[in-house]
Amino acid sequence: MDTPAPEEAREARARCARLLAELHRLHLAMAQEARGLKRFTAAGRSSVESETVAELLEQYMSASDAFLENMRGRMESRLGVLRRGEPQLAGRDAAAAPGHGAFWLVFSRLCAVLRRIERRVAG
Repeated sequence: MDTPAPEEAREARARCARLLAELHRLHLAMAQEARGLKRFTAAGRSSVESETVAELLEQYMSASDAFLENMRGRMESRLGVLRRGEPQLAGRDAAAAPGHGAFWLVFSRLCAVLRRIERRVAG
């Protein structure tokens, strides 16, 4: 199996960073829109502000939880494949292989994030 070039990994990270920046811009736009809803309360119609913000937050949490649960399921199903990528030395202790510690640090981080998602979505 071919190992991806370092520039391919950088490009993948850059694409993810662009998507996160776009998501941040959407967050700012939603916050701005929600701030603008106070005009209803100022006009004596606070129930419109309350109902609209409640709907926005409920829908946002539902979509976010669905995304997180989907990603958690995808990554949990891949843990075995990812685990098999641990650096090995033929006939020697795996812990002596170059990159062993870095591999387990990243793998443990992924497992911790998946547990956090599980608690968040189940909570």
